[in-house]
Amino acid sequence: MAEKQIIPDEVVANKIYYIRDCKVMLDSHLAELYGVETRVLNQQVKRNMDRFPEDFMFQLTEFEWETLKAHKTASSWGGRRKLPNVFTEHGVLMLSSVLKSKRAIAVNIQIMRVFTRLREMLTDNLSIKLEIESIKKKLANQSSNIELVFNYLDELNTKLEKPSKPRNKIGYKK
Repeated sequence: MAEKQIIPDEVVANKIYYIRDCKVMLDSHLAELYGVETRVLNQQVKRNMDRFPEDFMFQLTEFEWETLKAHKTASSWGGRRKLPNVFTEHGVLMLSSVLKSKRAIAVNIQIMRVFTRLREMLTDNLSIKLEIESIKKKLANQSSNIELVFNYLDELNTKLEKPSKPRNKIGYKK
């Protein structure tokens, strides 16, 4: 059964960042996607903190937040009093148990699919990189073999140009 997408996948994918070696989404972006205020989302999370360990959700440092703003991935204005929370893939999944609206569930399913697609793309890229490395090794080996062949050809050419002594002719002599 084909489901109607609430938000284009590209919009969701553009809100996924790589921070502290994991893919995360900002609380404000998640709130926007879910159709709730950021403070409401954070209140629900605060009420259910036991569901969000450090590997599911963490608060950005001042440096990380400034870096995000400098890269124009986050708005530098707007009355944020606290540093934003970010949610890993597991944290986003856990949000579905905290936010129970129909829209939140539908958006959550879509976000999970985008995370899965991104992971598949990274895996594909990794296999391509490994293949390229093996091809590079083969090429390096072949180039050394070709160099060896050229060295042998050079030796042959020098021997043909400089015969060591005149050769005796074979056959009938007059």
